[in-house]
Amino acid sequence: MSFKAGNPKRVLAIDPTPRGFGFVVLEDLTSVIDWGVKSTKTSKQKATLAKVTELIRHYQPEMIVLEAVGGKGSRRCKRIQDLITSIRSLAKRKNVRSGSFSPAQVKRIFGTFGAATKHQIAHAVAQQLPELASRIPRYRKPWMSEDYGMAIFDAAALALTYFYSRRVSGCERGKQS
Repeated sequence: MSFKAGNPKRVLAIDPTPRGFGFVVLEDLTSVIDWGVKSTKTSKQKATLAKVTELIRHYQPEMIVLEAVGGKGSRRCKRIQDLITSIRSLAKRKNVRSGSFSPAQVKRIFGTFGAATKHQIAHAVAQQLPELASRIPRYRKPWMSEDYGMAIFDAAALALTYFYSRRVSGCERGKQS
């Protein structure tokens, strides 16, 4: 698939979780191509990379957006940090650019919409991308585990942060390779 000059870029945003990863594919601030959660039970690193490879093959994104694990507010475990590094390497091998945003950068962008918490950010994402509105997880009480589907909203927030940061600065922000 090719893109003409001036057409929006196809962005694949990925949010790894302990049980797999959430993803969203966007072409601009409002054009959702696909979204979902992929689970991995065994050989998590290898299985996740295989599933990400399939997403790259199928959607042919021009950019992959991930969390900046060294960035302010990131609390990822070593396995997830290594996985994100491996996904960036995979993107490079597939000639797909990658970018990353710290949780603080995401919160800064969504703060302009009055969203400060993860749940509020999910609602702001759903307002921007109505296709996802029916998937908003219930409000999580402190003793509850995070909803499996929240990874979709975390990925979407990363993708929207990419698009908004480009609009605000006129150039791409975040760490890229």
